[in-house]
Amino acid sequence: MIEAAVLGRVGIDLYPNELETPLSEVKTFTRFVGGFAGNVATGLARLGVRPAIVSRVGAEGNGDFVRSWLAAEGVDVRFLATDPYWQTPPTFCEVWPPDRFPLTFYRKPTAPDWQIQPGDFDAEEVASARILYATGTGLAQSPSRETTLDALRAHRGTTIFDLDWRPTLWDDPRVYPAVAAEACAAADIVIGNEEEVEAAQVEAPTLVLKRGERGATVFEHGEEADVPGFPVDVVNGLGAGDAFAAAVGQSLLAGLPLVEAVRRGTVAGAIVASRLACSEAMPRLVELEAALV
Repeated sequence: MIEAAVLGRVGIDLYPNELETPLSEVKTFTRFVGGFAGNVATGLARLGVRPAIVSRVGAEGNGDFVRSWLAAEGVDVRFLATDPYWQTPPTFCEVWPPDRFPLTFYRKPTAPDWQIQPGDFDAEEVASARILYATGTGLAQSPSRETTLDALRAHRGTTIFDLDWRPTLWDDPRVYPAVAAEACAAADIVIGNEEEVEAAQVEAPTLVLKRGERGATVFEHGEEADVPGFPVDVVNGLGAGDAFAAAVGQSLLAGLPLVEAVRRGTVAGAIVASRLACSEAMPRLVELEAALV
């Protein structure tokens, strides 16, 4: 049985082999699995969790690449459906350390993971997983919006909702606060950075506020706890939040308190920020434990 289900965006990330170079001038790229669901599922598997990805890819070579790579990492891909029409979306990245990493998404008018439907997965198995992850990007279009909200409401374990606010992916960004509020109401833990929390106008009993290099603040049961950042030389900040989310979930599954889970998450995120890729940069448990000493 799976321990965690990760629902949402997956695709391919194309990272430039020439750093500090505008996209218009980059000549060659390296392909990686990317997107919240792909990264978090990989991060969980590398930390010893049994995760399943709930998403869609296209019926072409990039979709085959995503499926085979995740399976090789130990991710259960039974619920990674193949879309008969829409192709696996690429995301082009630029890398300008330490704090500028522009993304160019190819997801219009839609993408396979926005076509997720209840028939794509075993609803009972996903509902009974100990942890379920969902994101704000999954709410940007239907039928993914309804599928995501239904999965959050039906889940019987710990539900983590990552705000994942990307306004360029919404046809009407003004809709975001209302649908995000529905997701937050169904979640046990909400994760987001300062910009995302402000955009969503979050009201959640348990909130993890990410503050980048300054760490994070945990709001839980009416109490507030600051978790310091973990200093590293930043190569690429992309994927750090996904590593953070994965480590938080793994720590909760291990029975650790949320504040300690967030501390471990900040370290996992920092490890990824010190590397170039997202999915392939996710730390293994031995690496995370060594950095925590």
